[in-house]
Amino acid sequence: MKKSKKSIENLSQTHGKLEAKEYKTLDQIWGEDGSSRYKTLDEAEYRGYLNDLNKSDLQSHASRLGLIPIDDRDSLTKRLISEFKKYVSLFKIPKTNSNQINLTKEVKSILSEGR
Repeated sequence: MKKSKKSIENLSQTHGKLEAKEYKTLDQIWGEDGSSRYKTLDEAEYRGYLNDLNKSDLQSHASRLGLIPIDDRDSLTKRLISEFKKYVSLFKIPKTNSNQINLTKEVKSILSEGR
């Protein structure tokens, strides 16, 4: 039995990518919104939470997050806030620039030489 060849122009491809959202981590793909680890994504609220903790609770909070608890409260608080900012930055996706640059025919031909 001989199969007929299909024209490439008539073929179409599909993919499972959702165009509406952009993800930076696997946790985001699985539905994580970022509030499970620190219970908030607001820095002022987290600072208030840290200020309400006593020293032993602050150290146990740091050890739960995987940080080595140190004796100096100020240094530990700064380190926790620094880690919090890194974590929150994973959930903030930068805006993509959708401005189209109009290229001349000459530039397009130069760019398409490698194809």
